[in-house]
Amino acid sequence: MAEKRDYYEVLGVEKNANADEIKKAYRKAAIKYHPDKNPGDKEAEEKFKEAAEAYDVLSNEEKRARYDRFGHAGMSGAGGAGGFGGGFGGGFSMEDIFSQFGDIFGGHFGGGFGGGFGGSRGGRSVNRGSDIRVRIKLTLAEIANGTTKKIKVNKYIACDKCGGNGAKDSSSFSTCSTCNGSGYVVTVQNTFLGRMQSQSVCPTCGGEGKIVTAKCDKCGGEGYVRGSEVIEIQVPAGVGEGMALTVSGKGNAARHGGINGDLIVVIEEEHNAELLRDGNNLIHNLNITVVTAILGGEVEVPTIEGKAKIKIAPGTHAGKVLRLRGKGLPDVNGYGRGDIMVVVDITIPTSLTSEEKKLVKELADKPHFKEAESVENQNIFERMKNFFR
Repeated sequence: MAEKRDYYEVLGVEKNANADEIKKAYRKAAIKYHPDKNPGDKEAEEKFKEAAEAYDVLSNEEKRARYDRFGHAGMSGAGGAGGFGGGFGGGFSMEDIFSQFGDIFGGHFGGGFGGGFGGSRGGRSVNRGSDIRVRIKLTLAEIANGTTKKIKVNKYIACDKCGGNGAKDSSSFSTCSTCNGSGYVVTVQNTFLGRMQSQSVCPTCGGEGKIVTAKCDKCGGEGYVRGSEVIEIQVPAGVGEGMALTVSGKGNAARHGGINGDLIVVIEEEHNAELLRDGNNLIHNLNITVVTAILGGEVEVPTIEGKAKIKIAPGTHAGKVLRLRGKGLPDVNGYGRGDIMVVVDITIPTSLTSEEKKLVKELADKPHFKEAESVENQNIFERMKNFFR
């Protein structure tokens, strides 16, 4: 499978492009590769779809922010597994493109192309259901390994009695008299530039080209009813707090058998008392005794998989950072794995017996306990710099 191109590259805009620049660039690309201008040209058709996918993401603030942070993996759930997708890769057709973005073409191509796509199915507008937003909580282990979640979503579903068309039966339709079944109306105006023609959705039928004469008694002619669905969500490894995954077509059903909305799944991370996330790295604060700090020893630290033993070198100072390489979280884009950073702290007893105080005082007179030594000849700034190496 060919590697996806950067969406900004597809539209030929800079990453700081504003909404108007993105819309203008998409319109230019869409007109250039439009099927009416390139009949039978499969390459042009793919570029047309690619531009629509890029515009779908970059014209939406939430999707764009997610794409800027996570790249294509943020839109498709590590390669598109499980039906994730911010664009048109997961089952969207040319009809869907025109349904959502048909108004961007103005009057360049009339109402359709190649036998009937144009803003929608059969040259008519198609309703789209609203998106649903849900939140799911994930443990650190689920984030590290990826997981499958099943959730019950209350939403509008297609009416099972009328099949979603809103009519009592197959004979309960009539052709819209306003648009004569086309789904759109054409208006001609005289301007100083000459006669200008514009096209808009029919106000009578809403772009469907037909009118329901006898409504379904279950859904009242809407084509959908309240219901619920258990949806399986494939969560890729490495996702982060606030990241949103899109399950295409699992949102609310649309009126009269239109296109379903999407299910937007927002990730929440459950708090872990022992491991703090910092990007793909995990941080653990390790408390050791004064004796262990002086003499060294072996201690256990938590990892995602369980426990791991590490060695504490004799003379370890507070603030020392020990790194467990490759024990952190995987990158959501597949670029390796983070580390576990173990930050050492030394527990100083606050209550001593008389005997213990006597022993400490005796140690205080010993040569190695008289002066404070510098920590590996490094100041605090050098130590912090090494922390991130």
